[in-house]
Amino acid sequence: MPGKKKKPSVLKRQRQEQKRRMKNRQILTKIKGLIKKVKKQILEGQDYRPSLNTAIKEIDKAASKGVLHKNTAARKKSVLMKTVNKLTTDIKQV
Repeated sequence: MPGKKKKPSVLKRQRQEQKRRMKNRQILTKIKGLIKKVKKQILEGQDYRPSLNTAIKEIDKAASKGVLHKNTAARKKSVLMKTVNKLTTDIKQV
């Protein structure tokens, strides 16, 4: 229906949804970058623990704000810790 005017409440809701979507994407992108940073530091032999703590903290914060579901956050942390343990044991054996 071209030419049909939207109600102000609909327009406001769309603006709010767009703001939230952009903010949530920023947070998720930040988390992905932190996880990559931890993996990179392990492979380069640098101290990865501060980055690991930051990544876990950001994942928890995203879950508490509703950006991530709590089970998704738990899964991300679990996979991250498994990866860290595997990479650190592989490097120690070499």
